[in-house]
Formats: sequence, structure tokens, C-alpha cells
Amino acid sequence: MSELMQWNRLLSTLRFGQEQLPQSQHARTEFQRDYDRLIFSSSFRRLQNKTQVFPLPGSIFVHNRLTHSLEVSCVGRSLANNAAVYLTEKYAGEEWTHKLQSLDDIVATACLAHDMGNPPFGHSGERTIISYFREGNGLKLREMFTEQQWADFTHFDGNANAFRLLSHQFVGRRSGGFALTYSTLASIIKYPYSSLQATKKPKFGFFAPEEESFRKVVSELGLLPVDDAGTRYCRHPLVYLVEAADDICYQIMDIEDACHLKLLSQAETQDLLLRFFEGETRAKIERGLTHLDDNNEKVAYLRSRAIGTLVYECSEVFNQHEEEILAGRFEGSLIQHISRIPADAYKHCSEVAFRKIYRASDVVEIELAGHQIISVLLDKLVDAVLYPEKAYSKLLLDRVPVQYDMMAKSEADRIMAVLDYISGMTDVYALDLYRKIYGMSLPSL
Repeated sequence: MSELMQWNRLLSTLRFGQEQLPQSQHARTEFQRDYDRLIFSSSFRRLQNKTQVFPLPGSIFVHNRLTHSLEVSCVGRSLANNAAVYLTEKYAGEEWTHKLQSLDDIVATACLAHDMGNPPFGHSGERTIISYFREGNGLKLREMFTEQQWADFTHFDGNANAFRLLSHQFVGRRSGGFALTYSTLASIIKYPYSSLQATKKPKFGFFAPEEESFRKVVSELGLLPVDDAGTRYCRHPLVYLVEAADDICYQIMDIEDACHLKLLSQAETQDLLLRFFEGETRAKIERGLTHLDDNNEKVAYLRSRAIGTLVYECSEVFNQHEEEILAGRFEGSLIQHISRIPADAYKHCSEVAFRKIYRASDVVEIELAGHQIISVLLDKLVDAVLYPEKAYSKLLLDRVPVQYDMMAKSEADRIMAVLDYISGMTDVYALDLYRKIYGMSLPSL
């Protein structure tokens, strides 16, 4: 593949679902409007009550999906600024280089949106939905659906769900969903292919109902096909920056949270974060630690230095491989190509996190509880939409917000409406509905 995607075309202010409308004249750019639109949305606010890794805060504050997304957005903005400086110099004299000034807003907005499609209870929520259809009570529904519809359910993915949430016209809503710019939408599609192509990795970029929307984005921005059949496409280049921001934040911030929760000792945490440095740089950082008495401040200082190093490293990889990325030849993520010292430190953090954090008792207990709650909600709601004439079905469906089309014509659309409803729930809402279904919680009498 010798053809390159073109930045001039990749950076489009055209709004999805509002293509025929004239662009508004605002002091804010179209991409700044995208950012503000997400910040003020109820879908984004709900992230504050969704688990990131650890149970939602008690006496010690840890990250939830909202704080994680805000931090990813900050890191993404830094990565994009570095890329913009490099690209502006590289393409100096081109008439479209002014568009590069908006890279930071596009990436920051995509970072805000990257987890908006995730169901409650962390990544275990995704796994619960998948297992419900693969091996649970949903398995008996297999013959009702096409191959792609069934692949959508048995590979349910928060990435594809984020694209649906942002682009789908829910009942009573405007065409185009959030009506974001094409470039912002494309920057969240990590896996630009359908569930039928989710072979090497059980991830994909859009559900069957959004295939036409996906292809409109691909066509408008000129994303290159990977195969002759046009079933897989190259990522939008800014996806790599969004992905890197997420990789940086979840790994480093999980280490900090684990220290606050005493899953890692102060000494272990400092050792993990100091591994990102060597020589005089490490010596200088260690001297800086001697001026801090508060252990939390020491961890915060090391965390900031580690993030700064990873931002620099990933920016360098993006800049050095920009033409490979534009040609669709770049393999892997940016963080997989950073230099040896930070790469080894990052890998060590991953190994420690798997052993001591992601298998911690509190984390596993949340996953177990989440699995039970989501499985029950799926059972009840799927039965209700498939057999709406039942008395119990009517009672249950009456409490579902009208934006979810539980009475859609096709069974597949009704199941998608159930998944829309459940994936949009906060942990607290899902638990409350679960209790009400079992009569464990009643309104005040």
C-alpha cells in the first residue's frame, strides 16, 4: 500500500448528521464545540458512578471512569500538541496547516469519549454481556439472529458501543446522535472493522446498525482500506494518540491508586516509578524526593515525571512513524515502540498490576457482584422485549426511559436497545434496579 491518507482531508469540521446544515459562526472552533458538548452531556457525567478498577470511593478516593477520562484527555492534549508542532514544521507552506492547531481539541475530545460506551462495573461488564450470549441464558437465542448480529452480541465491546452512543439517533433525539465532527468520531474508532473481522482480537469498531454510519465516516475522511474487500480499514492517525493517552494513564494511575489502598507499599510504588529513569535524570529525581516529607506527594511527583516521560516517548514514536501511520503500515500501539528503559519499566508495572492489583480481593468481588447484577438485568429485560405481552414485561418496560426503543420491529434492534440501556447505567443505578427486581428495595411508604 503506497497511498497515504491526507491530513487536509482527515481534519474535517463536517458534522455527522448535519451535513446539509451551514456551519455556525462561533468564536469557538467546531472541535472546541465537540469538547464542550461532551463535557456538558449526561452520558459523560454518568461516568462518575462507573467503576474504573477499584470499588467506588469510600474513605479513600480512587479513580472512577470520569476522573480517568479527564486525565486521559489532559495527556491526549499534550500528545497532540507535540504532534502539531512537528507536523506544522514538516508541512510548512501547505495551505491547510492551520488545521493542525485543532489537533489538541480533537484528541482531547476523543479521549473524553473513549470509555463512554463501557457498561457498569468496569471491563467485567463487557465480559458479562459476552458470556451471557456465549454460554449463559442468551445462548438459546442464537437462531434468531444473523451471523453479524450474533457476532455483535458475543463480542460486545465498549469501543463499538461508544461509536453507537455518539452517532445513533435514539428515540426523540436528533439525527446524528451527538452530531460531532467526522474527525472526532473517527478518532475513537480503535478497531475500524465489524465484529465479523474480530478474529485476532475480540474487539471491533461498530455494531451492524452503525455500519452505514461507519462507512460515511471512512468515505468522508479518506481512511484507507486494508483489504480489497473493504472490510477492514486503517485507523485515523489520531487514534494512536488517544490510545497512547489511555495506555499511559490507566497503567500509571492504577499504580498510584494501589499505593493509596495499601495494595502496594510506598517503597514498592517508588521503585516501580523510578524504573522509568536512569543515570543523572534518576539521580536528580531521587534528590527531589528528599525535599518532600509527605508520601502521597512523593508518589504524585514520581507519577507526574513518569507520565511526562511516556508522553515524550510516544510523541517521538508518532512523529518518527507518521508516514507509516498515514500509509496504514504501522504495527501495534505507540507505547509498544518506545525506548528500552521506559518500555521495561512499563512492562514491569503491567506485570505487578496483574499480580497485585487486578486480582485483589476488592476488585474481584466487584467483578463477581457486577456479573450477577448484569446477568439478572439481561435475563429480565431480554425476556421482556421478546415477550412484551406478559404482565411482568409491561411493568418492567414501563420504567425504561423512552429513548430506548424496546418495542422496535426486529428482535435484534430490541436486544440492542436492552444493551443500550444496561451499558448506559451507572454501577449505583444497576444495583438499585437489581434490588427492586428482587423486592430488596422499595419506595418509601
